[in-house]
Amino acid sequence: MPDVVVQIDHLTYAYADRAAVDDLSLTIQSGEIFGFLGPNGSGKTTLFRILSTLIAAPADRVKMFGLDLSIGRDEVRRRIGVVFQSPSLDKQLTARENLAHQGHLYGLGGRELSSRIDELLTRVRLADRQNELTGTFSGGMRRRVELAKGLLHRPSLLLLDEPSTGLDPGARIDLWQLLHEVRNADGVTVLLTTHLMEEADQCDRLAIMERGKLLGCDTPSALKSTIGGDVITITTAEPTAAAEVLQQQLGLTGQVIDRSLRIEAPDGHLLIPKVIELLPGRVESITMGRPTLQDVFVKLTGHGLDLPEPEVTPTARSRSR
Repeated sequence: MPDVVVQIDHLTYAYADRAAVDDLSLTIQSGEIFGFLGPNGSGKTTLFRILSTLIAAPADRVKMFGLDLSIGRDEVRRRIGVVFQSPSLDKQLTARENLAHQGHLYGLGGRELSSRIDELLTRVRLADRQNELTGTFSGGMRRRVELAKGLLHRPSLLLLDEPSTGLDPGARIDLWQLLHEVRNADGVTVLLTTHLMEEADQCDRLAIMERGKLLGCDTPSALKSTIGGDVITITTAEPTAAAEVLQQQLGLTGQVIDRSLRIEAPDGHLLIPKVIELLPGRVESITMGRPTLQDVFVKLTGHGLDLPEPEVTPTARSRSR
């Protein structure tokens, strides 16, 4: 049975009177690529800050590598690598120089550090660009240097905050190839936050969060299997009225989201002609597809991933339950 790397037990963390993380419990196993999916304000960034030791964890609520994070922070820091959403590279330094300075922070030096830098620059496919200023690099190249920094001291757990933000599709593919490599070759557990469905779909397991609460946690395929049959989306000027008609005539229950009506149904292709017949001239468009993580999120929350981030006061406090 895989070792438990992260164990969270009824964790609550509040800013003033708003719980950013609300009674959260889950475990993350060794060797997993585990994702937290949610919109701004869902609590995933606060949770990331706690796990990366930037925010003090309340006692007896978070264990990492079997250590209570509230008292074992220094040991945990030696065993984790962190890649933040905001860039941390010095653009006036070369890729190699950035890595060398990172190594010095962890007490590395000499041949050991030089060898490790060579290894990582090769792995992130930047060995031929190592002596160029990172300020001349593309966003994807800089992200690869950030990843190399996070792996320099051979961590057991790599944490990444919104790793694909701002990257083009090709750079995202490169990033995920690297994440699979470090997991498969080095046994590194990967934990990331994201609001991108295609990124969440690549995780081994996924936690869906909204307003600090955990709404679901499972493999992406298992989460999608909770939706029965096909997903039909109807765009109409009067979605609420359309929902009433379909409820009365076909016994279908749908979710109204903006100008769309979303319906789950088996054999959706047989249903579409009936919908059009019952809503003559009122259907602007109608689509059908197999369930996606977007559909799962909508089912769990009643909305998409575009909620505004709530205001946060600067004074924070934590609670245990």
